[in-house]
Amino acid sequence: MKVPTISAKTLGFLKGLRENNSKEWFESHRGAYDSARAEVMDFSEALRADLQTHDAIDRTKLFRIHRDLRFSKDKTPYKPHFALSFSRSGAERRGGYYLRIRPGESFMACGFWDPNKEDLLRIRKEFEQDVDAINRVITEPGFQSVWGPLQGDAVKTAPKGFDREHPNIEWIRKKQFIFTRSFSDAEVQNKGFLNTVGKSYREIRPFFDLMSEILTTNLDGESILD
Repeated sequence: MKVPTISAKTLGFLKGLRENNSKEWFESHRGAYDSARAEVMDFSEALRADLQTHDAIDRTKLFRIHRDLRFSKDKTPYKPHFALSFSRSGAERRGGYYLRIRPGESFMACGFWDPNKEDLLRIRKEFEQDVDAINRVITEPGFQSVWGPLQGDAVKTAPKGFDREHPNIEWIRKKQFIFTRSFSDAEVQNKGFLNTVGKSYREIRPFFDLMSEILTTNLDGESILD
């Protein structure tokens, strides 16, 4: 069985779209778009199947290539990339997987982009109490070699209700919890790209498992799920 790949033709279409971001150009290259989209969908299905071997995936999404122009000063009608997301199944599994294919700017990401206020408070309360577990997970050599440091925005000082002098304040200040990995065009087109992405997603599981445990229990470790 042939392993799905991302071809030079797909990246070439996206490069052309970036340089000619208009409805007229897009419609005149509709066939190239359809072929590129089908290729990405095949890749997405294979990636989902790999994820299902070690996780439970609820929903796969291929984001629309059309931009929402209603509140944007940038009126270019299309996004010159394909983007995929994979949602985990069940209230006990938290976090999500993301992949973007864009010439010169492809990357994968995992984590918590925009935690709601209840989740964010629960995470901060956990880190106020202890950061040993999270530090162990994200500094493990295999994890570090794939994902590198934790990324994401943070508040400038202490969040309301927390001591700015707390020894764990650098953790408490965080409001996003994201890991990313970038890829060159050569890496994206490589026949082993699917395997590389799949293995990287496997490496994120200890982080997801820990964060899921935090977000589904209270500070005493008791489940808050029904």
